[in-house]
Amino acid sequence: MHVIVVGAGISGLGTAWALAKRGHRVSLIERDVIPNPLGASGDHHRIIRRAYSADLQGYTDRMTEAFAAWDELWADLGAEHIVRAGFMGIVRAPGDNADQYRDGLARGGYPFETLAKDAALARFPYLDPQGFTDIFLSPEGGVLLCLRIAADMVAWLRARGVTIREQAVVTGIDAAAPSVTLAGGERLSADAVVVTAGAWVTGLLPDLADRLASRRTYVVYLDPPAEFRAAWAGTPAIPGIGGDIGGYILPPVAGTDLKFGAGATRTEWIADTPFELPPDAGVQLRDMFGPLFRRLADYQVKRVRKCVYTFTHDDRFFSTRRGAAWVVSACSGHGYKFGAAIGRRVADAVESGDDKALAAWLEARD
Repeated sequence: MHVIVVGAGISGLGTAWALAKRGHRVSLIERDVIPNPLGASGDHHRIIRRAYSADLQGYTDRMTEAFAAWDELWADLGAEHIVRAGFMGIVRAPGDNADQYRDGLARGGYPFETLAKDAALARFPYLDPQGFTDIFLSPEGGVLLCLRIAADMVAWLRARGVTIREQAVVTGIDAAAPSVTLAGGERLSADAVVVTAGAWVTGLLPDLADRLASRRTYVVYLDPPAEFRAAWAGTPAIPGIGGDIGGYILPPVAGTDLKFGAGATRTEWIADTPFELPPDAGVQLRDMFGPLFRRLADYQVKRVRKCVYTFTHDDRFFSTRRGAAWVVSACSGHGYKFGAAIGRRVADAVESGDDKALAAWLEARD
């Protein structure tokens, strides 16, 4: 079978990997370079963790398969691009998002430990004692090194005969043929098309705008005060910090920098619309974390990175089938950690034709 994959983010790379392993002919088409600088894959590192609230408990359980899929990929690549630092939540008030993540671990019987305030401050002296009640730590997960993953996956795919075309913009998809048309008029045909175009998907398929929304955001990389650098280097990934900004933090590991991000920075985005950030954007984002950390004003902004994501109305992943074309989307950057597993599941669906099984797995309602 010949499959064209449109979009070389982690879901597209994962799909190409899974199909190529099974002996299929694959053409991978990316509108920019790989990884796309604006996409989730274009960052130095992302969180991998088992932490969701009660209404998304299915994703907590799906992480077992996600971890296994990454281990399969590491074996194929001959290298592990993961820092197994675990993850932690900083609880600021009962029932906040970090507290909900901890409840999700407890419901599923997954390992974690809770540290009371004094113990947390002894281990993480950068915390402000007035900013939190307690923390929890999980040994699972940590940090995925995205740029290294993309580079090694591209090399692996090329070595196995996968056709990879960068800076090739798809302008049309024919689900009946099936085929894709590139800017300039070139038409490529195959037995199936898989669209994993991320925040650009509604530009290709405008009728999906009622299901998928593109948004832009940004993250900031910081240099902490010297007295806290060692503690930050030993910090797990932090997907939940309580409060209402939707904040998350990645520690400086494996040559990366300390990164702060927050859902509060998201705004609507129309595909390919340029956007600029104000000069003080990094400081604004850093200061959203003010109640949590001592001496936050002394954290120096090193750089700011713009990024774009696709979102769904219910925070669940999405798929639909149109003839021989399959459209697959995660929701926000948290889909990255499922990339290898998504690739395997999409390959299953393309081979079997079972779109319902794929949708059920992606939506994780069970």
